[in-house]
Amino acid sequence: MNRTATIRATRAHGWIVGARRPAAPVVRLFCLPYAGGGASAYATWHALLPDDIEVCPVELPGRLTRWSENAFERAEPLIEALATALEGELDVPYALFGHSMGTLLAFELARALRRRGADEPRVLFVSGGPAPQLPRRLPLIHDQPDDVVVSRLRDLGAVPEDAYAEPELLELLMPTIRADFSVVETYTHRPEPPLGCPVVVFAGTEDREVPPDQVAPWHEQTTGGFTQHVLPGDHFFLHSARTALLDTVRAALTAAAGRPSQIARRAINPIDRPERKEQ
Repeated sequence: MNRTATIRATRAHGWIVGARRPAAPVVRLFCLPYAGGGASAYATWHALLPDDIEVCPVELPGRLTRWSENAFERAEPLIEALATALEGELDVPYALFGHSMGTLLAFELARALRRRGADEPRVLFVSGGPAPQLPRRLPLIHDQPDDVVVSRLRDLGAVPEDAYAEPELLELLMPTIRADFSVVETYTHRPEPPLGCPVVVFAGTEDREVPPDQVAPWHEQTTGGFTQHVLPGDHFFLHSARTALLDTVRAALTAAAGRPSQIARRAINPIDRPERKEQ
C-alpha cells in the first residue's frame, strides 16, 4: 500500500475508485481487495478488459484514498456499509470479484444485496479464498504480537518486501492489516439459500494458504453453475497469472450477458499469457 499515492477520483462516498463512465456499460465489475491491499490491486484491469465492462475497484477504509478512516474489524458492519454505498451503482447489471479476504466480502455482499431486494450479480468470481462454510485451518493472528503478524505477512507476500526495511511504515500499516485479519478470523458463516448466479472460482497451483481443495466446496453456494480454474502461481496468482485470469473473467461475463458481440475479446500478447490449468 502506498500512503503517498496521488488522490484519485472516487465515487459511492469514496468506496469506488474511478469516475463513472459517460455511457452505461454492459456490466459493472466491483473488485474487492485482499487483506492489507487496496483498490490499486485492480488499477490496470480497466485497460485489459473491454470498454463494456466497467471495472470498479473498491477502496476499504484505512488505506490509500481513505487513509484517515478507521478500518473495519468485523465483516458484518463492513458489508452493510458497503451495500449501502453501492445502492446508487446498481442501475446496470453487475458482477463481483474478490481475492483472498475479498472473496468473503464479495460473497457476503451478494447475499446482503439480495436481502435488500437487489438483483444478484451476473457472476460471482472468488479467487484464492476458501469456501465460507469450511472450518478455519489456520491459527488466529490478528491479536498476536507484531512479529507473528509480520511473519505471516512475509509468508503470504501481501506487503512489498521493501516495506519491511522501513519500521515506521510497517507500524503505520499494522492497524489496518490487523483489522483485515480480524475481519476474516472473526467471521461466522450463516447458512442461507444458495445464490442463483454462476460462481467462478480460481486457485493457485502453489498456493499453500488456500489450496485448490479449499475452493472446490464453493459449488455448494450456488444453483447457477460452478466452474473452477487452477492457475500457475502462489497465493498471489492474481498478479502472476493475471492474463489467464482475466481471459476467464471476460469469457464468463460474456456468457452471462448473452451478447457475445457486446464484450469483445481483446488481443493479448502471447508472451504475457501464462499456461492455464483447469479442473
